[in-house]
Formats: sequence, C-alpha cells, structure tokens
Amino acid sequence: MTTTPARPSDRPAGVPEPSVDVGGYVDLDRGLIDRTIFRDDVLYRQELRRVFAPSWLFLAHESQFAKPGDFFTTYMGEDPVIVTMGRDRKLRAFLNACRHRGMRVCRADAGATKAFTCSYHGWAYDTSGKLINVPNGEDYPAHFEQEKWGLVEVAQLDTYKGLVFATWNPEAPPLREALGGLGWYLDAMLDRDPEGTEVVGGVHKWVLEGNWKLAAEQFASDWYHVNISHASALMVMSPTGKGPKTEIVQTPGRQYADPLGHGHGFPTHPKSRFDDRVVHGWYDYEALRERLGDARVEGPMTTGHGTVFPNFSYLPVNGSIRVWHPRGLDRMEVWAWTLVDRSMPDEVKDAQRIYNLRTFGPSGIFEQDDGENWSEVQATAHGFMAGSMTLNYQMGLGLEGEDGVHPGTTGHLYSDGAARGFYTRWRDLMNTPAWHEKAAGQVTEKDTP
Repeated sequence: MTTTPARPSDRPAGVPEPSVDVGGYVDLDRGLIDRTIFRDDVLYRQELRRVFAPSWLFLAHESQFAKPGDFFTTYMGEDPVIVTMGRDRKLRAFLNACRHRGMRVCRADAGATKAFTCSYHGWAYDTSGKLINVPNGEDYPAHFEQEKWGLVEVAQLDTYKGLVFATWNPEAPPLREALGGLGWYLDAMLDRDPEGTEVVGGVHKWVLEGNWKLAAEQFASDWYHVNISHASALMVMSPTGKGPKTEIVQTPGRQYADPLGHGHGFPTHPKSRFDDRVVHGWYDYEALRERLGDARVEGPMTTGHGTVFPNFSYLPVNGSIRVWHPRGLDRMEVWAWTLVDRSMPDEVKDAQRIYNLRTFGPSGIFEQDDGENWSEVQATAHGFMAGSMTLNYQMGLGLEGEDGVHPGTTGHLYSDGAARGFYTRWRDLMNTPAWHEKAAGQVTEKDTP
C-alpha cells in the first residue's frame, strides 16, 4: 500500500503502464537486435518513462539567456518544458503545463517575460515557477494553498561548458559523472576557445519520418554509411569534383564507446577536415595542440560525429549540435543549432553558420541523405516479415580495446561498437524501474533486475 505525498507534484500521476522485458530483443554479445524495438508502441511508452524521464537531456545553450526573464521552450522526451533565467540570474526549467488544467503556459518559442500566464483561466507564474496570480481566488476553499501549486520544476539542472542539461530524476548522478568518459571527446568541440562557445543563427527545426533511435545511434557510431549514402555530396565538395582521394575515402580512425551509452567516431587522417575554408584558415592549430593535445586535434576535432545518450548529437567540425525529439514511434523532430567559438570574428562565425546549413541544415547536402535513409528504414518496419527481421550490429565486434592514445574503449572507425554500447544502455534502462515507479509503489518482483 502506498501513501499519498503531501504535495501533488511529488508523485507522477497516472495508472501504472505495462513493462516489457527487452532483454530478448537485444543480443549484444552476438551483435543482434530484434526490429521490434523500432515499431512497438508499448516499448515506446516505456522509453518515455524509463529512458527519457530518468536521463540527463539537453535543453539549450547558455548563450540563449542574456538577462533575467529570457526564456526558451523545448521538450524533454514528449514533455514540453520552459527554460528561463530568473531575477537572480539562475537558470531553471519547468514543465510547460499549467497546474490548473494542464495547458501550456507559454506557447512562444523564445523571448523575454516577467511572468507566464495561462491563456485558458489566467493562472500566472513568475520566472522562478511560483504561482503569483489566481483569478477569482476568493472562490477557492480555505485549504487551497497557492504556494504549493507552482510550475513543476526539473529535479536537477546543470551545464557543461555552455550546454544546458536537465533531468526529472532526483536520483540521477551529477551531470559530469553522467557524461562519463565522453567529456574528453566533447571538449574537442567545446573547449577550443578560452572564452567558450555560443550559438548563432537561431534554432532550425524540421520533422523526419523515422524512429528517434535511428538518428541517435548513427551519430554515435556510423561512419560506415558515409562513402555510400553521401557519395554525391563528397563528390561536390572535393576540389576536383570527382570525389575525395582513396586515402580519404578509406580513412583510418577510431570509435569511442562509453559504458553509459555515449559514442564518438572520428577519422585520424590529417586531411579529414571537410570544414569551411574560412574557418579552417582562422584556426591556429599549433595553439590548439597546446590547449587540447595532439590526439584530440588530430582525431575528435576532425570530421567526426557523436551522441550523448539518449538523444543529443553533435558534429565538431561543422559546429552542429542537435536534439532528436521523439514524436511517436515513426517520427522525430530535429532541432539544430550552429555552435561557434566566442572569439571568432563575425565573418568566421557567419562562414561556420552558412557551412553548417549547406551540409547539415534541413536542406543540407548531407542531411537530406540521412533523412531519406531513416524514413526508408522505418517505412518497412511495420510489415510482418520485414518487421520480424533480426538486424545485424556485428561490425567491429571483438576488436574494441584500449589503444593507448584515446581514453576508454575504442575500436575501428568502421564499427557498430558505439551502437552496441547505445543499445546496451537502452536495454538496461528499459529493464530497470525508474525512480517514479519506485516512489509510486509500482515496482513488482518481476520488475526488479
């Protein structure tokens, strides 16, 4: 028997949903995955409460908040949230849902305000989440305690070198601990400049058909598709127009797989820098070697790719950071920013922004290839025979280890290693009751791992 908490916000509402043991769907020792994980609605609902709700999720960049009252609206899984700077200049994040009837209290993408007022019945909240106005308040009973009906705040919010993350999970480890060994790789993008980073050009948003995991796993591990899917783009970008040289196409490289599900792949050939010439010409690579070390400049800082589990991805050389917001089984909404070093001159920042748009913007020459692949993969997932297929994730299996140069476990660039790591973490979270299930007394003997 469970007891009712004193405050409604302390207890996630809702009738317990069925939980599925996903261990039979992922055989990562043999590198095999059952396609059911991309097409089952019960599993998708389980992801929302056991993968997204307990995890640290990317919200925004610190540079989007310059003064008290600045706000930005986004999502954590499918939950709408407001990120705002309070009068004390502290960043906070709240569920974007009025405590009266659940309507969003803010329907703008971004801006500045002194209060968030629900347009349904007029309940209003200040930037610290406090309920400050209840129309016809005199008609509420004596036991109505207005101070207990503020916006639902995230359990934890923290930043990592400009990136803002939050989690609903009060039991989650600190952000830096949750990033694991990926921090060393992330810093190849985030720590080039003593002044830090900022985002420019706003947020680009578009919708793709496909399960969110397809995009997240690709950015964690999949260099394999580059020479095939992006052949025409590589041809256009090569100096001769005939495509890159063989030693570039078959570039050496490494792929890092973090035990917490993160991944980062990168070539190590000295010419594997398909970046804008203006940006490339501006960098002082000797100074970068002194700051970051040779291994990072010659590896993770090149034309690589990475994912912070579960749904934040980045491309260091393009300055692209993005979130794969889940929108059901078959759809994702991509939100993308262009990240630049603060000390870059304006013309270099603009060159990076334009280059990012041309390559990985919504109409970018690489991005369109990826979107088509994911939609085609998803299109066949609901058939009986095609949906029953076992998928092969065996590339690089058994070849991972310590290479003595890059921290942690790495394998060859052409590998499914980080994807296997991604699904290992996914499986473990899916099979572990989250904090809210324990608090609500929903854990059964069968649920306990």
